[in-house]
Amino acid sequence: MREKLAVQLYTLRKECQQHFPEVLRTLANRGWAGVQFAGFHDYDPRELASVLNETGLKAAGLHVGFDQIANKLDQIVVEAELLQTKDIICPSVHPSMRTESGYRQIKRTLQDAAVHLRERGFRISYHNHAYEFDTTVDGRNALDFMLNPDEDNPILAEIDVYWIRKVGFDPAAYIETYTGRMPIIHLKDMTNDDGQSYAEIGTGCIDFKPILQWGERSGVEWYVVEQDVCPRDAMDCVDTSYTNIMRLLSELEVHTK
Repeated sequence: MREKLAVQLYTLRKECQQHFPEVLRTLANRGWAGVQFAGFHDYDPRELASVLNETGLKAAGLHVGFDQIANKLDQIVVEAELLQTKDIICPSVHPSMRTESGYRQIKRTLQDAAVHLRERGFRISYHNHAYEFDTTVDGRNALDFMLNPDEDNPILAEIDVYWIRKVGFDPAAYIETYTGRMPIIHLKDMTNDDGQSYAEIGTGCIDFKPILQWGERSGVEWYVVEQDVCPRDAMDCVDTSYTNIMRLLSELEVHTK
């Protein structure tokens, strides 16, 4: 599974702003297989694509703002092709759209984009936070409304397990709905102090073993680690998460042999 481990570069946003190519080289040297982009920080994506080719890193999708998906889809496709990824993910929506009518509009827009790009081999996913659970649409929370697993709904899920735990659900149970509909999952740990903050994988209160087991039998292609806020050097936090995930994977392999 090491070949499925990636870092969401929002975790290292300050470092990427300073020297994006070196961040990519460092991650490759430390064992990561992929990175998920969240903007290019004024770097030319062609330069970043060249570094991916140089290091062997893969792009585990692009996080792209909703407005860009709605209005600049062709440009996004050019960047996705350059970075050799087929996954375009909407990572958040503006507070003004977090209403019943707003979520209906978001769903229609993402569905239209997904249908439009399907024949070209691209996929559209939605990444959740906690705020989707504050709004009800057609008797369901907004996240369930947008990602309902009907065959005619082309929007895929990129569930962030931290936020699922934050609103009171068991992440391993919640993701069962998305078997075969979640190529990328976000792994983020939660501190043990009543979930007040983010933590490195394996240092908090989320049990990742059943999540990883589910992922291996349910079509997950990338396990993307993200830590929105790091209390110390962000690269050190990323290293800790990598070490602990590798330990978890070793334990899982022992138990499955």
